[in-house]
Amino acid sequence: MRSILNSLYQRLYSHFGPQDWWPADSPFEVIIGAILTQNTNWLNVERAINNLRENKSLSFSRLSKLPLKKLASLIRPAGYYNIKAKRLKDFLIFLSQSYRANLKKMSKEATYPLREKLLSVKGIGPETADSILLYALNKKTFVVDAYTKRILSRHGLIKQDATYDQVQNLFMRNLKNNVKLFNEYHALLVRLGKEYCLKSKPKCKLCPLG
Repeated sequence: MRSILNSLYQRLYSHFGPQDWWPADSPFEVIIGAILTQNTNWLNVERAINNLRENKSLSFSRLSKLPLKKLASLIRPAGYYNIKAKRLKDFLIFLSQSYRANLKKMSKEATYPLREKLLSVKGIGPETADSILLYALNKKTFVVDAYTKRILSRHGLIKQDATYDQVQNLFMRNLKNNVKLFNEYHALLVRLGKEYCLKSKPKCKLCPLG
């Protein structure tokens, strides 16, 4: 399995090149994006983040003071805006109460206990928690999403009903434990899923892994 996963990575990297993911100006912005990207595409998230930026609200202090209704209106392009506004506020409360609103302090905590704390925040599931850990805090964890499961399932590397933890463990047991590698590999899988390994009508004959 180790050689298979490394081979897939090399083929994807040769085809697409470096992805430079996650696109953001700060770790805080990465976290906001990770919460907003739930159940929507990145283009919609960018629109929501641009609204926050134009409103000068992309900071802990400004976002904390923003009324919930106003926040919801600004992030409307991301969809489920009332729910996501509440989730953002819940995360801000968590960050304030647990780490005095200091991301540097948060980043010093060990990965596993920090992950458990993130999962205790309402609205933050495994994918969002791991995105925050990997992309915002440079923690060694592999992010699993629908693209990852679809690609691995179609290549016979996992069962269709494989759990999040099972897929994550597959990568973390068989890859070098490296933040940059985990970052790049996940981003490449997302790119493949968006352009070739589509949910319906996949472009298998054109796929770089074909």
